[in-house]
Amino acid sequence: MWIRLRQIAVTTADLAQTSADIQCVLGVEPCHTDPGVGVFGLKNVLWPVGTQFLECVTPVQDNTTAGRYQARRGGDTGYMVITEIDDFATRREHLDELGIRIITDMDYPDEGFRGMQMHPVDTGGAMFEMDQMVGPDGGTVGGPWWPAGGYWEPYVRTEMVSGIAAAELQSPDAQRLAERWSQIAQIDLETDADGHPSIPIDNAMLRFVPEADGRGEGLGGIDVTTVDRDAVLAAAQARDCYVNGSQVMLAGLRVNLVD
Repeated sequence: MWIRLRQIAVTTADLAQTSADIQCVLGVEPCHTDPGVGVFGLKNVLWPVGTQFLECVTPVQDNTTAGRYQARRGGDTGYMVITEIDDFATRREHLDELGIRIITDMDYPDEGFRGMQMHPVDTGGAMFEMDQMVGPDGGTVGGPWWPAGGYWEPYVRTEMVSGIAAAELQSPDAQRLAERWSQIAQIDLETDADGHPSIPIDNAMLRFVPEADGRGEGLGGIDVTTVDRDAVLAAAQARDCYVNGSQVMLAGLRVNLVD
């Protein structure tokens, strides 16, 4: 039984501006726009970051879940932690036992995809999603990922960044939130070098930190594995996304540059 970080989603009021920031600062190339998100009143773009993905959504209708979340957090923000699993039925049974409500149950047999988005009130922190690829090569590291379309590999650019190493969730009670996600993921908590409760998943870390920016509980940051830090920082300065020598800001998300 394994779980991998496969995709991070952010939500923004200005898709064109945020897309330009992401592409310039991280040196990534868009691979897919999913018309299926229109049912949620959204428009999106996805970029591969190595074999993981960064997604940006923007509301195109009033009263969307993403739009309400943006309003609650005071602007552009991290939105979803999307994981890949190998045991959908077993995990669904576990979530039912915990009383976790599923707000979107996705079953696309023709695409070999099963997925479930959990109610953020029940999980805390952010929208937590677990998906399984059940078609040919499903579950292989870097294998097919239907949410990014069927032809994303040619768009992978790793000259500046090569992967997403961590998702950072913030809360006034980080320990409580970490314990809830640990219960959901069925992985014991660890403590990182800075004393933060963390959940080690197969290819990344889920880190839980005290809320310190006045924006409340949510997905506050990610770590990206950096290939050319100087290029990332120069692009961030040009796009007014620079924070310091180890961090940039994209779509209201702290992006920590790690080696």
